[in-house]
Amino acid sequence: MSVTPATMRRLMREISALKNSPPEGIRIVTSEENILDVTGIIEGPEGTPYAGGYFRVRFKFNEEFPAAPPKCWFATKIFHPNVSSAGEICVNTLKKDWKSSYGIGHILVTVKCLLIYPNPESALDEEAGKLLLEDYDSYFSRAKLITSVHATLRTKPPEFQPAGGKDSEASIALSNAAPSAPEPAHAIAIPSTSSSREFPPSRLLQSSSENALHPSHSSTSCSNKDGKERVTSPFPLSTADSNVGTLGIAPKAVKRTAAPGTAGVEKRKKALKRL
Repeated sequence: MSVTPATMRRLMREISALKNSPPEGIRIVTSEENILDVTGIIEGPEGTPYAGGYFRVRFKFNEEFPAAPPKCWFATKIFHPNVSSAGEICVNTLKKDWKSSYGIGHILVTVKCLLIYPNPESALDEEAGKLLLEDYDSYFSRAKLITSVHATLRTKPPEFQPAGGKDSEASIALSNAAPSAPEPAHAIAIPSTSSSREFPPSRLLQSSSENALHPSHSSTSCSNKDGKERVTSPFPLSTADSNVGTLGIAPKAVKRTAAPGTAGVEKRKKALKRL
């Protein structure tokens, strides 16, 4: 597989042009080790039994190129009247209609047109050609089945995916995740609601007023000058005066302990001891 330097430069220019601006539904792949190892990828045209499939076409260049056409064949199995079981392609462009001005792109476009308009009159696959002429529905179903088995991939080939696909997917994921940002504010609002339920403002004010009043009332009830009267609270957890002040009820009569009676008993005891 040797070509002249001029042919090599021509092929390199065409390969670069096809990679930068490929025809619709057509891509090319080259080997890093050998620039002349060229593979074309054709996307099955819509409306044909080959839709959804990706077909690889291999090229082999010799020293006669471009005066003579390169050798081309289908590397992907296909059911087509003008393609043999070995992948050989029957098209006039690769035979008597060849021109030295033709190149890789022209060949791939011609083969794609052959998928749309097969020619059963010059069939390499006689079964496919006969089925196409006699029963097109059966031909369509058979070709579609072979396409689904051998040419349909789970994902598009990398050559048919847009440049920077991974970066665009990452940016989409970030943009979809952005609306979840307000979530912390919602989480903060929950404790504030529960705290206001447990400790309402009115209750806090009432408690603070009671706590402010209790020390003064309790000190007053315990620091009577004569020490004769002790007030018993009707509520076990607060003093009587504080409860009366809080509830607005007039103080009831309380039971008093007579201090003089206690003093008289003490005097009698002392007099008995002297006797």
